[in-house]
Amino acid sequence: MTTLTKKRIPPSSIIKFLIPSLIGIILFIVPIQYEEAITIPIAILSGILQDVLGSYLPLIMTIIIILALAGTVLAKTVKPAFMKNSPFFISLFDVQPVWFIARILGAVFAVLTLFKAGPKWIWSENTGGLLLGDLLPVLFSVFLFAGLFLPLLLNFGLLEFFGALLAKFMRPVFKLPGRSSIDCLASWLGDGTIGVLLTSKQYEEGFYTKREAAVIGTTFSVVSITFSIVIIEQVNLQNYFFPFYLTIAAAGIVAAIICPRIPPLSRKADTYANDEAAGLNEEIPAEYSRAGWGLKMAADKAAKSRGVKEFFKDGSKNVLDMWMGVAPIVMALGTIALIIAEFTPVFKWLGLPFIPLLQLLQVPEAAAASQTIMVGFADMFLPSVIGSDIESDLTRFIIAALSVTQLIYMSEVGGLLLGSKIPVSFWELFVIFLQRTIITLPVIVIAAHLLF
Repeated sequence: MTTLTKKRIPPSSIIKFLIPSLIGIILFIVPIQYEEAITIPIAILSGILQDVLGSYLPLIMTIIIILALAGTVLAKTVKPAFMKNSPFFISLFDVQPVWFIARILGAVFAVLTLFKAGPKWIWSENTGGLLLGDLLPVLFSVFLFAGLFLPLLLNFGLLEFFGALLAKFMRPVFKLPGRSSIDCLASWLGDGTIGVLLTSKQYEEGFYTKREAAVIGTTFSVVSITFSIVIIEQVNLQNYFFPFYLTIAAAGIVAAIICPRIPPLSRKADTYANDEAAGLNEEIPAEYSRAGWGLKMAADKAAKSRGVKEFFKDGSKNVLDMWMGVAPIVMALGTIALIIAEFTPVFKWLGLPFIPLLQLLQVPEAAAASQTIMVGFADMFLPSVIGSDIESDLTRFIIAALSVTQLIYMSEVGGLLLGSKIPVSFWELFVIFLQRTIITLPVIVIAAHLLF
């Protein structure tokens, strides 16, 4: 370990670390009771904005998606000076051909859905209408507040402090740096979208390797407590919420231990965004305790923060990046996935191989349950909707819990991951979805048999 002389930490730096970080913890992580639900302040602010803007939000999101496409067309053709001279605008608009096509599709789907024009299977309430009317308004407000205040978690030393404190646990168990614990908490208590946003920013800034970013994005961007309540209510088992959430947590931890150790995640390069092998050093100098070193690192980071103007500048970039970089991808891929789920038997066919497995695990109504398994890749809410008519409480419990632990669904987290800088492909996400299904299903079935 490195030896160095201990230096006194200036009290001003400690204060500069503590105050913004505590505000960040309160906004993103501390759960509070609000209108008969447990949630976090960021989600409350998001909900209030949605109530204020209401029916205007689909129009606003359509405009944002069109602007993202227009910016990409400009970047590919005219290449105006304000874009060429800005690394931020280049990364935002000068995207690869596959994402250019996705932005075109996202804009077409958004316009058709907004005006209910063209084929109904594009804009129906279970396809494009679900995304533009329900999901994208939520993402608009969540991205606004989460993006704007994300520097409270990133820029004032909180991740450095927890990185030093928890590295000894996170490294051996999950093969991840200690700072990733904050990503997990922000997702768990807030929203998976916040976890993806936080992870993407950390990866871009060189704090996670390609493997670490992919693992965190696909493993720790977990579903919030709030959404889990909605799922369990959909299958009419709200009285079982506590054992339901314990089951999700247990199955999720098992998947988080296994998935990073098998392909495709285990084969991701342990190099950083700039392809360099050297990066974050988690060694604790001999002169320091873990907490002492964490506090020093946090204070050093806080001392480098550049004031209120830069804080809001960084936050505004986060917001634009998520609005224009992610929303078109979610609209394009989410609509396609939901069209396939709603109007074709593809997911039903994909579920057929699971019938023998469900029968082996003694799950009642195995054939009906199998139809819900693969449809979760399109949207997390669809399995509980399709399975809500199944008579067996045990089977409905399994369907609800599995839909949460599968985690990768294209109408939100999957689309967000593909739209972010996190290095995962569509097919890798599909494989990880299957892995999470196979790994978590036995854990959930055991819990269900103990309960019912």
